[in-house]
Amino acid sequence: MVSERQLEAIKGAKVLMVGAGGIGCELLKTLALSGFQDIHIIDMDTIEVSNLNRQFLFRQSHVGQSKAKVARDAVLKFRPQMSITAHHANVKDPKFNVEFFKQFNVVLNGLDNLDARRHVNRLCLAADVPLVESGTTGFLGQVTVHVKGKTECYECQPKPAPKTYPVCTITSTPSKFVHCIVWAKDLLFAKLFGDKNQENDLNVRSSDASSSAHAEDVFVRRKDEDIDQYGRRIYDHVFGYNIEVASSNEETWKNRNRPKPIYSADVMPENLTEQNGNVAKNCVVDTSSVSAMASLGLKNPQDTWTLLESSRIFLEALKLFFAKREKEIGNLSFDKDDQLAVEFVTAAANIRAASFGISLHSLFEAKGIAGNIVHAVATTNAIIAGLIVIEAIKVLLKDTDKYRMTYCLEHITKKMLLMPVEPYEPNKSCYVCSETPLSLEINTSRSKLRDFVEKIVKAKLGINFPLIMHGSNLLYEVGDDLDEVEVANYAANLEKVLSQLPSPVTNGTMLTVEDLQQELTCNINIKHREEFDEEKEPDGMLLSGWTQAPPAKDDKQSMNDKQSIGNGGDSSNALQTEPADAVKDGEMEEISEPSGKKRKLSEGSKASILDATDGTRNHKEVEKLDDDDDDDDDVVMFDDLDSMTNKKKRLQ
Repeated sequence: MVSERQLEAIKGAKVLMVGAGGIGCELLKTLALSGFQDIHIIDMDTIEVSNLNRQFLFRQSHVGQSKAKVARDAVLKFRPQMSITAHHANVKDPKFNVEFFKQFNVVLNGLDNLDARRHVNRLCLAADVPLVESGTTGFLGQVTVHVKGKTECYECQPKPAPKTYPVCTITSTPSKFVHCIVWAKDLLFAKLFGDKNQENDLNVRSSDASSSAHAEDVFVRRKDEDIDQYGRRIYDHVFGYNIEVASSNEETWKNRNRPKPIYSADVMPENLTEQNGNVAKNCVVDTSSVSAMASLGLKNPQDTWTLLESSRIFLEALKLFFAKREKEIGNLSFDKDDQLAVEFVTAAANIRAASFGISLHSLFEAKGIAGNIVHAVATTNAIIAGLIVIEAIKVLLKDTDKYRMTYCLEHITKKMLLMPVEPYEPNKSCYVCSETPLSLEINTSRSKLRDFVEKIVKAKLGINFPLIMHGSNLLYEVGDDLDEVEVANYAANLEKVLSQLPSPVTNGTMLTVEDLQQELTCNINIKHREEFDEEKEPDGMLLSGWTQAPPAKDDKQSMNDKQSIGNGGDSSNALQTEPADAVKDGEMEEISEPSGKKRKLSEGSKASILDATDGTRNHKEVEKLDDDDDDDDDVVMFDDLDSMTNKKKRLQ
């Protein structure tokens, strides 16, 4: 039963809920039934068919509409006296600034990506508003409480790094099906249908190519070349000739099973290609309905295709892309919701797997791997939503001693499925809430300011609208109030080597990086270093004080060792197995494994804790590995920019 004190706190609270997806729907319902009266919801997503199996406030008729607005309308039908304000917008929009956050008593997160989480965490710190974080992945879930000065902030603990594999493993020595998926998605699909100007590690030289540097790119369709001929030529090159080249290295295969080249004529005769679907060109078509499986009469996505079926799907999908979606070729990137793209990648991965003696997989399985999908469990979302409300009430009552980080486990541990844990104290070395200086080793004579901005400031520190200073000298900033001369000067600075900037950055320099929207300031001590290990330090720089968690382990690990894909920068000599941001359908972002040394487990529990995260998307990820629908055209407005920049010398 709710006490009179709790009821008073609930009715007087103003709550901000970020995310109206899997957790968000359950959370809004639970908040309403618990007596909360004033709720704001922020979500920029629209409803998709795949949401309907668990996001119960939505119906088929709502597909394409705003999640935040439909969720509000659904709850108002059974709680019409409530005040619910829906914002169909990006939580990173400048209107959601520190002043906006200050009006709330508590913020409840249901997000699915690191950047948006970090952004909300920093705004809550700046506004001194408590934050309750949450997440689910399958049967696992968590709720964590973050109160400035009393518990750790969201960024006090490192997040798992994206799992990567060296390019040589992907291109030459795959041993797992995920290697074949990455090859098909990030190399072959990108080469055939993506940006032709992007570097790609696929061998483009055919067996009859000359030694000339201007030898023909085998992936370029020849003038007047029949689509069936082109498809077979691509097939024979990537699954036949390239495999022959790879298998010719005796040293490589001394202790491995040598791959078997596969040529189209060996799998399917010429007339079988002609039996593939007849495609009418120049007809208006819904691209989402274009399917190679449908053309060939294959219906069950959970059936594992044979090599012959995979080969037919491969050629049919290629034909359909050129016949039905030719205008998109050159601009396509893999999207797990693109049926034809998933069919092509699955078929290509299966053919490559067959060549290397790896088990073939169904379209359903391949889509899960390619899209980083952990299928959501509605019950987990409901449990986590209830726990969020319990912690929110404690926060409103300021019952600091009763705060708990609660973890929902898949298997019973110490007779518990819900594991309550006392929160960490703030991490004194956290650069976000403790403002501890960071240290960056970098070659100041070779690295440009652009490298620093893209690889460190944005990718690692999550600063979206950076302002970079050396002392009182401004080296770079972003803002809509800059005049043309300033924009040109900052653009020119980006292309300059650090040591050649107007205010040179050399060994011992202290740079100050700010994000005025997040009200975050970070100091970075620069240490010049001549050489870096290209394999271990591909970025050519090393950030200390900011801790990156280790990448995920292999698939056969125990539950307590599980870590799935987190977030971070992609490297030049490694490929990510999954996109950097979490997927909408899978509602999973990263799993980490806190050590537990600083935490006291509640009575009788000393098991390992999993950090799972889930929610609904509110922000487009920086990396291009995931094809998001989110708008990334945000322009930040700095209300106090003039007063701040008066104190700073702008370098011309």
